[in-house]
Amino acid sequence: MSKRILSKRMVIMLIILAIVFGAIFGFKAFVSMKMNEFFDNMPQPAAAVSTYEARSDSWARILEAVGTVNAVNGVDVTSQVAGEVERIQFESGDTVSKGDTLVVLESAADRAQLNALEATSRLSRQEFDRYQRLYKQGSISKSELDNRRAQRDQAAAQAAAQREQINYKTVRAPFDGILGIRQVDLGQFLQPGTPVVSLTQLEPIYVDFSLPEQELGKVEKGLKARVRLDAYPEQPFEGEITAIEPGVNEATRNVALQATFDNADGKLRPGMFADVTIQLPQSQDVVVVPRTAISFAPYGNAVFVVQDGEQKNEDGEVQKVVKKRFVKLGRRRGDLIAVVEGLKAGEVVATSGLLKLRNDATVTIENDVEPSAEATPTPDNS
Repeated sequence: MSKRILSKRMVIMLIILAIVFGAIFGFKAFVSMKMNEFFDNMPQPAAAVSTYEARSDSWARILEAVGTVNAVNGVDVTSQVAGEVERIQFESGDTVSKGDTLVVLESAADRAQLNALEATSRLSRQEFDRYQRLYKQGSISKSELDNRRAQRDQAAAQAAAQREQINYKTVRAPFDGILGIRQVDLGQFLQPGTPVVSLTQLEPIYVDFSLPEQELGKVEKGLKARVRLDAYPEQPFEGEITAIEPGVNEATRNVALQATFDNADGKLRPGMFADVTIQLPQSQDVVVVPRTAISFAPYGNAVFVVQDGEQKNEDGEVQKVVKKRFVKLGRRRGDLIAVVEGLKAGEVVATSGLLKLRNDATVTIENDVEPSAEATPTPDNS
């Protein structure tokens, strides 16, 4: 009997606990639901934004590529013959002219041999002159005279070859340019082909780049090219296309081009990376907005278009709301960016405060301070 009473009491206690805890959790769920409804329906304060009216513009068509700066002439000056360095007649970084002496190799033994060969050549000429007189007198045959002529010419050729060999002992600049860092020392024995110093011609200079084959019909020799370098980001360099490769690379389907630039100040150096812009003669009509009006995102870029809302504010004016609209962007130019799809000229977009905006958000327009929107900005570097 006592077991039954204990069992009933246990059941009653469990039921009471279930009712109590159910009421507690139910009350908490009810409160949470009401709080969510309150926050969801709570009016959001109007966000202050600046605006810009999208406008039509005509931009010159351009092609963009990346290239490399290359010298018109650039070599490692080397010695053609072996020898010991006797004199070095340049300093690293010197500007030299074609034919200037750079290095002189020891040539005493070669000059002594040249003296011997020149003496032999003089003797051969004298003997030939003597045999020529004898031939005219009929004292010798024509074959003997021809043999002496051959000996004379052979001796002269040997002397000339030795003279050239001595000339090779003097290493000269093959063209005008700027020397690099010296790579030889006095007394060093040079083997043929050993680099002495690098020599580079910097004026004018080339920029080599490539374009996809579908752009080949748009470019021609004489078109203006502009490059920007990482070393001088604020200074563009102007040149023109001077060569177009006649064939297309089968592996990349790109065509190689070359532009020539004046480089009197020597700022363009071989090996530099260059951003190349080619201006085409045709123009393109575009819709432009400031870059600050674009909300960039991995899933798509968008703008917030400012429109009239359905409600009025306390002053009786129609409230402004924003509508998020995804757009397709074109190229950039200064502070402006072209919108290819999704926006029409005349529509007003928000240009500031984009992080606090959402679709259908109420906004107030404050254009006292507007972001820069120039096609060719000139910021103050002071």
